[in-house]
Amino acid sequence: MTGPTPGNTLTGPMQEKHGGGQTGPLDVRVWLRMLSCTMTIEKQLRRRFTDQYGTTLPRFDVMASLDRYPRGQTMGQLSRALLVSNGNVTAIVRQLQEQGLVETRPDPDDRRSSIARLSEQGKLEFDTLAAAHHAWIGQALAGLKPESQAALYELLAEMKASIAAEGK
Repeated sequence: MTGPTPGNTLTGPMQEKHGGGQTGPLDVRVWLRMLSCTMTIEKQLRRRFTDQYGTTLPRFDVMASLDRYPRGQTMGQLSRALLVSNGNVTAIVRQLQEQGLVETRPDPDDRRSSIARLSEQGKLEFDTLAAAHHAWIGQALAGLKPESQAALYELLAEMKASIAAEGK
């Protein structure tokens, strides 16, 4: 990215993580470029969720996971899905529960655990947040033609498979 695009809150060229530049190993430059893009978009999402909806990206993430599992998820399932600790998930679920956005019930298979799911109000709230999130992502990627997005998606799938193979 070289400058602002419509709907983008950047006011100038996006900075590369750790200064970036055209020198150094290509693999490190690729990593830093991806990190810069990800961090910039995430920062925009965080700010917009707070400014426009009075919520946070982690709360949206929990609600998104629960939306994918209408019958609910245990705290352990949520924490694994979101790659965060049980404690973080539990605190967010409690906040959402206090606002009537999430319901919990004991897990019939393990009484020490509980299952969380979106309430009707939570589903309505999530649908609103998800629509905004989708629009914001669309704005962030608007400078890339659909063909470029598809190519990037395929390259990232290749990278993901390579990383998974390396971890074995």
